[in-house]
Amino acid sequence: QAQLVESGGGLVQAGGSLRLSCTATGISFSRLSLGWFRRSPGKEREFVAAVAWAGGGRFYTDSVAGRCAISRDNTNNTVYLQVDSLKLEDTAVYYCAASRFNSALTDESRYTYWGQGTQVTVSS
Repeated sequence: QAQLVESGGGLVQAGGSLRLSCTATGISFSRLSLGWFRRSPGKEREFVAAVAWAGGGRFYTDSVAGRCAISRDNTNNTVYLQVDSLKLEDTAVYYCAASRFNSALTDESRYTYWGQGTQVTVSS
């Protein structure tokens, strides 16, 4: 059974950095696109970043572009999300997800597998 487990969340001061990790068991990342989503308090879950399995294209939402990097390690079935210059509005539960598709990766309906999420809290 496929399982995705996120780690790396926690309490971080504004302006700081963190790296989230997501490791999968029961599935192979090599032919899956991978994404990160987040749900902030009182808001719906939103797309953050994705990396396609074919071509390796990377996509970011505007609010994190330039201070965020998604990367993948297919050998270890792990995807990472590095976020720098953290802002208070980055506070959210962050979810990783895996998709068999290679396009429209900002749409959460394209994803089959989801992690349980990891809390990121940015303090002032």
